[in-house]
Amino acid sequence: MKDSMIRGRRPGLAALVLALSVAFTPAGPASAQLPSLGDSSDISASTERRIGDRIARELYRDPDYIDDPLLHEYVMSLWQPLLAAARQRGDLNTELDQRFAWQVLLGKDRSINAFALPGGWLGLHLGLVASSGSRDELAAVLAHELSHVTQRHIARLMSREKRQTPWMIGAMILGALAAAKSPEAGKAVMTGGQALAVQNQLNFSREMEREADRVGLGIMSQAGFQPQGFAGMFEKLQQQSRLNDDGAYPYLRTHPLTTERLADMQSRQVLGGRSAAPVDWEHAMMAARARALSAGGTEALRNVLREASSTPADAGDLRQAGVLYAGALAASKLGDHATALRLVDQLGAKVQQQPAAMRASRVLAGEIALAANDRQRIAPWVDEATGSGRPEVLLSARAALRAGQPAQAAQKLQTWVALHPQDGTAWQLLATAHAAQGQPARAVRAEAEAQVAWMDYAAAMDRLRAAQDLARRGSGSDHIEASIIDTRVRQVESLLREQALER
Repeated sequence: MKDSMIRGRRPGLAALVLALSVAFTPAGPASAQLPSLGDSSDISASTERRIGDRIARELYRDPDYIDDPLLHEYVMSLWQPLLAAARQRGDLNTELDQRFAWQVLLGKDRSINAFALPGGWLGLHLGLVASSGSRDELAAVLAHELSHVTQRHIARLMSREKRQTPWMIGAMILGALAAAKSPEAGKAVMTGGQALAVQNQLNFSREMEREADRVGLGIMSQAGFQPQGFAGMFEKLQQQSRLNDDGAYPYLRTHPLTTERLADMQSRQVLGGRSAAPVDWEHAMMAARARALSAGGTEALRNVLREASSTPADAGDLRQAGVLYAGALAASKLGDHATALRLVDQLGAKVQQQPAAMRASRVLAGEIALAANDRQRIAPWVDEATGSGRPEVLLSARAALRAGQPAQAAQKLQTWVALHPQDGTAWQLLATAHAAQGQPARAVRAEAEAQVAWMDYAAAMDRLRAAQDLARRGSGSDHIEASIIDTRVRQVESLLREQALER
């Protein structure tokens, strides 16, 4: 997978990762071989978590970050069984289990990419979700990235980088001494020394990729996913990206050749046996959703919409459902609400015998109705019990706000955030509901809680101070709310002090 810590489209973030790895990595003894499976690194779990949190704060601010309730829920439905399997196998020890975040952040990027970060944070591009042909293929990617974390690959790489620093300095000193006799000899010694150090680092990374493949395959099999998902994903990388398989200088790659990894996974599946993957309607809906949400710009959305009208009738129900879903969402984003409603109605008729796909279709229909301000279609989401999942709760709250019933929206959201206090999007909606009810102190405190969820503690503190002022100045003050605000001020101040110590 193209899953090094951060890849090229975000140079600022890549620089941050590099800076953090230098700033937090203690010196250690020299080592030339990959540690055996499960060996520890010089980086403590708490330090690795702090590094990951700092990077995650930047990802939350990245314009590509997307909190899509349906897609996030689907990805987590694959992620949680993988975590449970890693625990059962003994790959995930108690310390890492308790200290790490174990969160997956989604990005709208269309590239086929996923990456592991320090501290149990993972990044997943919607392009990879869109290109995956089954939940097994997507689970393979998540299992591979999970294995990078459980095997402490990131911490070990950071330790390795620090260990090599004296080697590279030594090579430069030798080069300076040789230059006194021959400038060309000095240059050759310094260049050769640096090249050897870089080659050792690349070899180290390749072994980690093979280890993540091997451990990840065991985890996903334990979790009940079909192992052919690994080979399927490698085949897609081979066909669509072709970046790891151009045949040039394989000894300079940080990842093993895709063909090597594909052959390895196929041989393991022959030994373990293969079974046919079931037809997966829910995954088809989620891949279609990812395709539409990652379409950048008007022309890309129009291409998605054109596919919905050009797919032949004999393409199969699953294929047709996928293009209808993506087309309806694309039409809605283009402001063509009539087409969006027509396509989503066709989709509903096609998937009515498939419960998971029907649910995805119903949520999409509600989103389109809100975008079109179709009050008749919005009404069921306000008045009826629409389900207890996060997509339904957030959509129902938005429908209640649109219908001019902020108290009903606030009630739904207050119950949700009490159980899920790290849901920044829900807190933001709750802030809107409180403001619509004329409760400014509560609204501003909810805005602060959203910033806490996104780990922007400075912004949270600003909002909490504002909430304190509003609570003091308001007539008939809500003493319970004022007490909550005062408590949260002290807690967020503590978090800010911890951040200052990290810097």
